[in-house]
Amino acid sequence: MSTANSRNRAAARRAHIEEKRRAEKAREHRARVITVTVSAVILAAVTGGGWYLVDAAHDKEKAAEAPVRGEKTWSKLGRTHVETKVDYPMTPPAGGDHAPVWQNCDGDVYRAPVRNENAVHSLEHGAVWVTYNAKATAPDVKALAAKVARTPYTLMSPYPGQSSPISLTAWGHRLDVERESDPRVAEFLTKYVQGGQTPEPGAACTGGKAS
Repeated sequence: MSTANSRNRAAARRAHIEEKRRAEKAREHRARVITVTVSAVILAAVTGGGWYLVDAAHDKEKAAEAPVRGEKTWSKLGRTHVETKVDYPMTPPAGGDHAPVWQNCDGDVYRAPVRNENAVHSLEHGAVWVTYNAKATAPDVKALAAKVARTPYTLMSPYPGQSSPISLTAWGHRLDVERESDPRVAEFLTKYVQGGQTPEPGAACTGGKAS
């Protein structure tokens, strides 16, 4: 074997080895770039997702605090137990002094009017009182009765003296609507059945006045 051929083969081997080294470095560089890029994307997603969750929770909290559109509110309502008739400043009453015994409100549907003073005591326990007058249609009354019957901490009764066909009353809050299908009916129930306005959360809605 000539010296020249040996040198040529050695040079070729070195060139081949050098080429492999350059290819390996290129692969390592690409891997580092991919790793950094993926890490940045994951970090952005996690950070963005975190902000999204915080914003979503904040929006939900604000929605929970917001009043139902069109509702009326009252504050500084008395809570003294009295045996006498109370002259309430709103109709139906949304709070104030009341009877010592509450009206049963475990989804109870009454076909005759109930005493204000007992119903107000139910509101103190976190109930929503659904009332209606002669302007409410029979299908609406039937649908409301079905809704109340499956909702603990609610009661329903006719209330001839009210101005609106249908009213929903919680402690310090009342919503008047024309139809049972109004989406605010469900919104009011969701918000105020044992809601944050309740003076005595968790108090009983059974064992009180049944008629």
